[in-house]
Amino acid sequence: MQRRTFLTGTLIGAAFATAPITALTTTGASAATVTVSSIADLQREIDRAAPGDRIVLANGTYTVPAGGIRITGRHGAGTHITIVSQSRGGAVLQGDRSFVLRDSSSVTISGFAFRQHQSLVIPADCSDIRLTRNDFGFADNAGVDWVVVKADGVKIDRNHFHDRSTQGVFLVADGPDGPVDPDRETMVKGLSVLRNHFARHTYPGDNGGESIRLGVSHRAMDSAGAVVEYNLFEQCDGDPEAISVKSSGNVIRHNTLRDCAGGIVLRHGNGTLVHGNHLIGGTEGIRLHGNDHTVFNNHLTGLSGRALVIGSGTARDHVPGEPPAQRRGYDACDRALITHNTLARNARAIVGENRAHEPRNAVLSNNILVADAGSLVALGQHTGFTWQGNLLWGRAADGTVPSGGFVRADPRLQQGADGVFRLSPGSPAIGAAVPTAHPVNDDIDGHPRGGSRDIGSDQYATAAPVRSPLTPADVGPNAA
Repeated sequence: MQRRTFLTGTLIGAAFATAPITALTTTGASAATVTVSSIADLQREIDRAAPGDRIVLANGTYTVPAGGIRITGRHGAGTHITIVSQSRGGAVLQGDRSFVLRDSSSVTISGFAFRQHQSLVIPADCSDIRLTRNDFGFADNAGVDWVVVKADGVKIDRNHFHDRSTQGVFLVADGPDGPVDPDRETMVKGLSVLRNHFARHTYPGDNGGESIRLGVSHRAMDSAGAVVEYNLFEQCDGDPEAISVKSSGNVIRHNTLRDCAGGIVLRHGNGTLVHGNHLIGGTEGIRLHGNDHTVFNNHLTGLSGRALVIGSGTARDHVPGEPPAQRRGYDACDRALITHNTLARNARAIVGENRAHEPRNAVLSNNILVADAGSLVALGQHTGFTWQGNLLWGRAADGTVPSGGFVRADPRLQQGADGVFRLSPGSPAIGAAVPTAHPVNDDIDGHPRGGSRDIGSDQYATAAPVRSPLTPADVGPNAA
């Protein structure tokens, strides 16, 4: 395709200020990169973008018109159309809305500083959209969710979501809506949330201030297949659920939650994997509702609330087609596998609840529980639990764990400079794990488990960790 090419690298300065756009183009050239310095020019280039094109908005502060920057009918056909700020955070977008997408695919939006009042929505008629290396600091308007995903195959990576004090969610994964049936039970599929930094949500209410919400109650039975991994959450206090899962078949792994009131909560849905997460020095830990979840290799320490909740229910099971009011209740936790986790120095370790339907048939194996106050296990009514190979220590009482399900011995944990409690030589946890139904091939540090496996989230090793708790340098717009 014969296209015009804006000369890059010369657009900010006197020459650009005095020359008309047509004087800075070369006609007849096959071009892939175009640099512009106004919203009008950006819109024009988006309207004629072809697969592989890269449109660069020069650094500056721009007020976006009321209708937003339209991305309509643009399809990268597998080779993304990229719309990018000249430098990361250098192009600041103000106004009511930013990008308004419709009927588009294979589009990347990168490097912008978003300062909008209304949600950035990726609608259901789009696919393969990527938001990367952006700074999201919207106006602090109550009830506005900042990024809402209703499309399949979306990737949200290396962004910074930060600083709000009102009700609303940083990132929502939802599903297609329609005028005939707004309560459709379908979830978006294949969302990837990778290496983002979520920070400082100070909403003082007790609901509606999650950092991430994967789904909603009436969509909970649908398998979303979302992967939330290597994200850092700091001071995310807007809700007891920093990561709120209300759908099925997701993976929550290798995230770090530091000093957050909210935890990882499987609120609705079934069959989610939660593994390799660090929850350090906040309030809530991991809470489970629904069936067939697998929770392993997690490290929870210094939590002032409940480290691990095995939830009871207002219903035995949620089922497709049930009334919306019933779906909003609590599903009892059945058939959870909870193995190879370390819970150290938390106010409350493993805790139950007291709703009408008790949790059933959970397996708790190879976990280390250490505390000096209260009870290590304080479950309410429960049925058919299996306890194997757990190691308990500290001045806290054993609680409601059956005598055959644990050994009381000092695991000889040593706290590293990164805050992680790891095994030291001679620990009775070394080589003492029982087999598990789910393969646990490495530990929270990324070290291989091998044939002789250790109790807890750490497999004893002298090598440096492959994975450690995340820091701001590991996530956000400048992450590798």
